[in-house]
Amino acid sequence: MTAEASRDLAGDRALRIALLTYKGNPFCGGQGVYVRHLSRELARLGHRVEVIGAQPYPVLDPGLDGLRLTELPSLDLYRQPDPFRTPRPGEYRDWVDALEVGTMWTGGFPEPLTFSLRARRHLRARRGDFDVVHDNQTLGYGLLGDLGAPLVTTVHHPITVDRQLELDAAEGWKRNLSVRRWYAFTRMQKRVARRLPSVLTVSGSSRQEIVAHLGVPEGRVHVVHIGADTGLFSPDPSVPKVPGRIVTTSSADVPLKGLVFLVEALAKVRTEQPEAHLVVVGKRPTEGPVAQAMERYGLEGAVRFVKGISDAELVDLVRSAEVACVPSLYEGFSLPAAEAMATGTPLLATTGGAIPEVAGPDGETCLAVPPGDAGALAAGLKRLLGDDDGAGELRRRLGAAGRERVLRRFTWARAAEGTVARYRELLDGPATGVTPTPTSTPTGVHPESRATC
Repeated sequence: MTAEASRDLAGDRALRIALLTYKGNPFCGGQGVYVRHLSRELARLGHRVEVIGAQPYPVLDPGLDGLRLTELPSLDLYRQPDPFRTPRPGEYRDWVDALEVGTMWTGGFPEPLTFSLRARRHLRARRGDFDVVHDNQTLGYGLLGDLGAPLVTTVHHPITVDRQLELDAAEGWKRNLSVRRWYAFTRMQKRVARRLPSVLTVSGSSRQEIVAHLGVPEGRVHVVHIGADTGLFSPDPSVPKVPGRIVTTSSADVPLKGLVFLVEALAKVRTEQPEAHLVVVGKRPTEGPVAQAMERYGLEGAVRFVKGISDAELVDLVRSAEVACVPSLYEGFSLPAAEAMATGTPLLATTGGAIPEVAGPDGETCLAVPPGDAGALAAGLKRLLGDDDGAGELRRRLGAAGRERVLRRFTWARAAEGTVARYRELLDGPATGVTPTPTSTPTGVHPESRATC
C-alpha cells in the first residue's frame, strides 16, 4: 500500500474499524448492501476494516487490502429451508444460545440482543485492536458500556415505524398481539439509542424520526447520505427495453413496502395497456394482501417474482424496464430508487419518508405520487408507459436527470468520506464512550432484557 493510500482524503492517519452487522445478506434488504459497499469504500480510503457479522454472513468485495470478514455465528434460526427451527442439543454453546431459542419460541425476535452480547464478548477479548466500533442498527444492550473503542451507530430508520405500520394493518387481536411480541425488541433499541454518543443516519427524514421515535437528542444524530454503485448501476443502450415492463424491489410482503398498491395499480393500467407487466425483485408471497390482490385481479401471468439473481442480472433487469417503481409507504432512504436512477431508468416513486430526498422533484427527476394511493400510481404508470412520442420523451428526460442527480449527491465514495469525518469528530471529542451499564448487570444484559426482547 502506498503512502497516499494509507491515508484518507482528509490526510489523517488510517483507522482500524470494526463494522458490526447482525444480518448481512447483500442480496435481500438494505443492511447487507450498506455493509458491503461502505466497507469497500472505507478500505479504498486506506482504512483497515473488519466486518464482524452473523448469518446470513456479509459478502464483501474481494481483492482489497485491509478488508476482512470475521464470522460471529448465531444459531441461524431463520435460515431456509427450515425457518423457526429447533436446534439439536449439541448446537447449544452457552446461555446466549438458550436465550436466542427461548425468545424465538415465545414469538419474539432475538437477533439484535443476542448478536450484541456475542459482539461485546468478542470485542472485549480483542481490546486494543480497533480505533472505532461501528454498529449497523443492532442497538442491543450488549453494546452499552466499555467495548474497548468508541462506538458509532448507524440507524437507517427506527424500526418503530415498521411496527406501527404492521399494527395498523393487523386484522384481529391475535395478529395484533403477534406483531407486538415480534417487535418487542424495539423497546430495547429505544433505551440503547438514547445512551449513544453518536448516531449516523441516511436522510433528514430518518433523522427526524430518530429524534421523535427513539428520543435521541438532535445534536447526536448526523446525516450521511448513502448511495448507489454508479459504476455497476449505469446506463447501457445495448440492453433492449421490454415494452410495458415495470420493475420494483420488495424484500418482504410487509405493509411498509406498499407492493399491494402497485399490484392494484397494474390491474388498472392493464385495462388500457394490456402489455403492462411487473417484475418484483423479491420472494413470491403465498398468502397475504399481495397474493390475494393478484388472485382477485387475475394477474398471475402479469406479475413475476425473481430472487437470488446476481448483481449483473439485477442491473440488466432494471435497464430493461420502461419504468422503475418504489411504491413504499415509508423509506429511510431507498437504495432501489437511487440504483434505478443511476441506470437512467425513469422512476415513479411515492413521497413516503425520505424518498423525495433521494428521487428529487416531481416532474424533474422522477414522477412523485402520494403513498398508499393505487389510483395515483396507475396514473403515473400510464404517463410513462407506451410507445407514443410524449411518453418516450418523458422517459428519456427523467432517466437522464435522475442519473445526474445520483452522480452529484449519492455515491458510496461520498458516503465513506462523510462516515470517516464523523469517526474523527467522535475520536477528537471530549467524551467517546456510551453511558456505562449498571454494575449489577456485568454481562451487559439490561435487567428487563429477557422480558422485552
